Amino acid sequence: MVMRPGTEQKLLDAAEELFFTRGIAATPIDAVLERAGVSSATLYRGYASKEALVAATLERRHDDWLATWDRALVSADDDRGRLLSVFDALDAYRATPSGSRWCAFLGTAAEYADTPSEVRAVLDLETATLRTRLTAHAAAVLDAREGRAAALADQLVLVVSGYLAMRLRDPALGTETARAVAGVLVDVAGGDDPDHVLRVLTRDDSA
Repeated sequence: MVMRPGTEQKLLDAAEELFFTRGIAATPIDAVLERAGVSSATLYRGYASKEALVAATLERRHDDWLATWDRALVSADDDRGRLLSVFDALDAYRATPSGSRWCAFLGTAAEYADTPSEVRAVLDLETATLRTRLTAHAAAVLDAREGRAAALADQLVLVVSGYLAMRLRDPALGTETARAVAGVLVDVAGGDDPDHVLRVLTRDDSA
């Protein structure tokens, strides 16, 4: 028997709230069932295990995040703005009810010494999607210089991940510093001479 959409919605809502605030290991499946108001028999009609529920919760969160990023992309004025719109999306997503104190994907990865295959598949998808999107927008900024675009995307993935991790140290941290670092990396990647990096990193924007 297939789980009813309304029941599945309640289950995923409860799982998202508890897994990504209290922690996955710290949240027994009974707590999710109690919060959702569903039985274990109902749960296992849709999900074979706790790990399958974690994966489904992450998949839904990934879809929500991409929709937020898409809206930020639409609001961007140019190619550079579209590349850096990931930071606008981070700000916007953080303000939503499902926004957590840092990153559900990083948090999930940190919870497992040996990540279950269904969970690992979603984590890999999220990383690949982030890198692929950033590479495409970097290529537009860099006039399709493919090697530079891929390298810049990898650097921006690191900046985004570092910002999300820093929110554990400072929950009120905004994206301003991460955005500024990303802007410098974009400028460096667009340079055509060996001294460009040094000039960008040492320039005084207050002058």
